[in-house]
Amino acid sequence: MRRKLSVLVALALLLSGAGGVALAGAIFVGPGSGLTGNDTGGIIQYTPDLDRAAYGAMAADWCARWDRLSHITSMHRRYGDYVSFVCIDRPWMIH
Repeated sequence: MRRKLSVLVALALLLSGAGGVALAGAIFVGPGSGLTGNDTGGIIQYTPDLDRAAYGAMAADWCARWDRLSHITSMHRRYGDYVSFVCIDRPWMIH
């Protein structure tokens, strides 16, 4: 009985550690304030405090993590709305 329990505990520890190792290199940013996205693009909350160039710079910095260029696809200048962008690796092809 003790051996079976020990095997189950060891298996549980091994499987819980394997999941963390599999996700160790991934960058996930979920919904929240500021910028939300992944390697294909994202959204930035609009605020009147920032000018148009600031959103382009934020998108460029985000896409640079994956050695890609950024392209703003939508900018609605209303408080609470979002500025969306895509990350591109070839200027003639958007993912």
